[in-house]
Amino acid sequence: MTHGDDCCTTAEDGVESDQQQQPLILERLEKQQDKNWKSVVSHQLKKRCSCTAERAKSKILGFAPILRWLPRYQLREWLLGDAMSGLIVGILLVPQSIAYSLLASQDPIYGLYTSFFSSIIYAILGTSRHISVGIFGVLCLLVGQVVDRELALAGYLTESSVSSNSSGILLAGQRNDSVGVECDRSCYAITVGATVTFTAGVYQVLMGIFQVGFVSVYLSNSLLSGFATGASLTILTSQFKYLLGLKIPRPQGWFTLFKTWYSLLSNLGNTNICDLVTSLVCLLVLIPTKELNDRFKGKLKAPIPFELFVVIIATLASHFGHFNTDYGSGVAGDIPTGFLPPQMPMWTLIPNVAVDAFSIAIVGFAITVSLSEMFAKKHGYTVDANQEMYAIGFCNILPSFFRCFTTSAALTKTLVKESTGCQTQVSGLVSALVLLLVLLVIAPLFYSLQKCVLAVIIVVNLRGALRKFTEIPHMWRANRIDASIWLITMATSALVNTELGLLVGVLVSAFCVLGRTQQAQVLELGRATTREHYEDLSSYRGLGTHPGVAVFRYGAPIYYANQSLFKKSLYRCVGLDPVKEKAYRIKFNKKNKKQGKNTNMKSEEKEAAGKADEVEAGVTATFMNSSCSLRSLVIDCSTILFVDTAGVNALKEVRKDYGELGIKVVLAQCSASVLDDLERGGYYPGDEENRVIFFTIADAVHYLQSLPTPNGDYDGKC
Repeated sequence: MTHGDDCCTTAEDGVESDQQQQPLILERLEKQQDKNWKSVVSHQLKKRCSCTAERAKSKILGFAPILRWLPRYQLREWLLGDAMSGLIVGILLVPQSIAYSLLASQDPIYGLYTSFFSSIIYAILGTSRHISVGIFGVLCLLVGQVVDRELALAGYLTESSVSSNSSGILLAGQRNDSVGVECDRSCYAITVGATVTFTAGVYQVLMGIFQVGFVSVYLSNSLLSGFATGASLTILTSQFKYLLGLKIPRPQGWFTLFKTWYSLLSNLGNTNICDLVTSLVCLLVLIPTKELNDRFKGKLKAPIPFELFVVIIATLASHFGHFNTDYGSGVAGDIPTGFLPPQMPMWTLIPNVAVDAFSIAIVGFAITVSLSEMFAKKHGYTVDANQEMYAIGFCNILPSFFRCFTTSAALTKTLVKESTGCQTQVSGLVSALVLLLVLLVIAPLFYSLQKCVLAVIIVVNLRGALRKFTEIPHMWRANRIDASIWLITMATSALVNTELGLLVGVLVSAFCVLGRTQQAQVLELGRATTREHYEDLSSYRGLGTHPGVAVFRYGAPIYYANQSLFKKSLYRCVGLDPVKEKAYRIKFNKKNKKQGKNTNMKSEEKEAAGKADEVEAGVTATFMNSSCSLRSLVIDCSTILFVDTAGVNALKEVRKDYGELGIKVVLAQCSASVLDDLERGGYYPGDEENRVIFFTIADAVHYLQSLPTPNGDYDGKC
């Protein structure tokens, strides 16, 4: 945009009175000199390593929050709600723990173990009062993929060759040094799952030690939602083989969704009619009843446990109908009572699963922290992200010795827990008591439970994640960038690879943030007529500009990745590129020197040269008139968060290039940190004249208007 005198007269009325105002002057506080690094290290060591009774008590109470809130437990007000919610969640956990064991490629008993131990440990170490920690479908999927891969590498028979839980026996001396007895396929599967869980827990505890709980803020809601939805599609596809009664191995590597559907369609003729009919009946029962629970959850004191009813009825029907022996239907099999002795992880397997365990650790922590913070904000208390890292880490490390797999917070069970009157994690202890009763007494009764019924429970619980597809138009209208992150993360997780989807989502989110800083444009500002306030001329009416002084704002930090874009945007908005202007002036001077030679030309040559000179002189005059009408530039730095070395150099170049044209450039409304960046980068030279700092745009404009107007010829001045 070119600034002519004819468009710069709107704000002249209040100029004379404004010039009489005194500029705002602020005195910076002197910063303390940086201490010697030795003294800093010594001070930190004393601070961290000193041990007093008060500090020891604070550390213990901070590490085990139950010691802080349990003595203040309000028995009469809270016990009934905690007992009710714990009982209901415990009842829901029984069928879901058995069902999600299939997803993790484990026997049903290990899912019950996992839910039991995680409920107790989180009640002791967690800071959230409401979340339910236990089996989570996405993590079960990730664990199951690792387990199936390691089973195949170890040479165990695939699921298509297996008829029961006791199959594919290999000597433990060949495969597992930590077991010490013969280890069948089921034993090796839980050994792999426990090793992955142990490694993921170690990662989470280490992140807690190094205070990196803040990493959760880099996993946006759109990223986590897209990842969970993509994983839900993979989970849904993986359960079709159980719904149809097919015995096919889980595919490994990338594009598992396509591989699974290819295997399903190829083996469709082998469908077990008994499993198919049972699956359809259970779906027809569970989907409407779950919808009724959701619709009337405000009127119901507690959700009706239809899943448990379906499990009980299906188990009785399978037992008395001999579905396993007469129709070949797959069943849960023998579920022992009691607990197995502790077992060490397989140390030699850790290098093989270390990368997988890291992604599992990040997902588990991010989901747990996001849910705990969401419910804490809703109920008016705070949670400690680093303590949550410790809590979920030990929920994985300690149970891994008792043949458990990875856990995290689960949204559906947390919502049930909150809606049924939960006040503290005493409800988690009540849920653990329910699971303990099942483990000690009831578990063997689920022997005849069909696997297809468990698959139906998993599929029905995916409704919430799959509903996200109906929200895509709303997400797109609300924020296209967030919607794009959701779509890319979801598609990568579902179609390519689950773990890769998380990485791609993080990278896309990071590039979107960088892209926003590179898409920022320089805007010209105008002054309000009633007060000293400047806003974007293209966004508001009634704003005026000052003759010869233009004000611009850049809404992003200036750093190495966008400093050239900043200069281009500024030159385009000003309507005057100083580099091109200087080039045209050099050509103009050369043309004047050649005028003396034109007297020796012929008449035709003179006519052609005159036309060319007229065109070149017209273009040159346009640029020079632009520079003549503009005498000063003010750059509003109020929206610039930081300036790195490349950014400081870019500002220097802008000041230098415009200065050579006689146009003065000043900065206004710089924050203290930006001023420090400019000082360290050498933006302010030694002379006092150029070290003027303006805390308001008005002060900068008044200062520039008070300067004498330069006069001269085309030799660098107007």
